[in-house]
This record gives sequence, structure tokens and C-alpha cells, in this order.
Amino acid sequence: MFPSTKYVAVGVQVVYYGNVTAKYSMAARVTLVDYRGNVIYDSYVRPTQLVCDYRTEVTGLLPSHLAYAPEFQTVQLQVAMLLRDKIIVGHALWQFLSVMGLSHPAIDTRDTALFLPFRKSLKSKSSALIPLATLMHRLMNRQIGACGEVAVEEARAALDLYRSCEQTWEGVVKTGAWPCALPPAYHGNCFT
Repeated sequence: MFPSTKYVAVGVQVVYYGNVTAKYSMAARVTLVDYRGNVIYDSYVRPTQLVCDYRTEVTGLLPSHLAYAPEFQTVQLQVAMLLRDKIIVGHALWQFLSVMGLSHPAIDTRDTALFLPFRKSLKSKSSALIPLATLMHRLMNRQIGACGEVAVEEARAALDLYRSCEQTWEGVVKTGAWPCALPPAYHGNCFT
């Protein structure tokens, strides 16, 4: 087991750019929490592209939230520095890393979306992504997402799932095995 200072859980809210037929995700708010769930970083992100959908009904984000936010490159650098030499915990980490334009050592990731014991306990035979809200409800009897997509809530939820089986997870990793399915192949560049 690693010291608790080695872990950082991540969450991100996204907005879309593009057009009606092709929408692409862009980071709009990034939150990092420590092992105990305390916020260590939380920032809106100024869009780098013209936003076609703020997803306000899901994110609560408005143009005014992002208009004077720090530039993407500034947030990206700060996040990269905070994640350096850390084990990152989250749900569908490839999505977080992709919108942040970052990569991270695969051995230093703990992705609740890919953890095989969670998938087996829900009897999921499909390779489809099991939503974090479903995992939380079924495995921890806790509702999340009642107020929409909230980065800090998602980071804390993924962290709680991880901590619920930390000894098992780290025990498997210590043996040299890997307890997770692989992320989508087209996001392979997110992991080093």
C-alpha cells in the first residue's frame, strides 16, 4: 500500500465545441481531491474553441463561468504538476486525460470504470462503460448526480469506490497482475 499522499482523485466537467452533427468535448472545470476528499485544485477553464453547447442543464455551467477563467494551458500545466508522481483515481480516466491533453503512467492509474471486480459484481458481460452513478448506487447504495454533473462529487465518488477495495486492488497490482480491463484502444496515447 502507498501512503495516502500518493493519491489524487480527478473530476472534469466538459462543454462541447463543433456543430450539430459533430460535437467534441472540451474541459470546462477541473477538480482534484486528495485521499480524504479535500479539494486541492478546482478551476474553471477558458474555452479554446467556440462553445456550441455548455450543457447547462447537466453541468450548471454558463458562459459567464468560463469567460474570464484561466487559460487552458495554465490549468493543464497546474494539473500536470499536481499529478506528477501520483496515483490518479477516477472514473473513465481516459476521458479526463484526453480533454486535458495529458498522459499518465498506466501503472499509476486506478480507474473505477475498468476495475474487473466491480464489473463482475454487477454481472456486466458487456464492454460498455458502466456509469459512475450506477456503480455508486449498486455498490455503495449512494446516489450521485442529483444536481447534474459535478466534478468534485465525481472525484470523491470514484475515490470512495477505490478506497472500498483498496487492499484488494493494491494486492493484485503488487503481484504484477492488473485488475482492470483495457481502456478504449483509441485512447492509448493517454497512458505511458
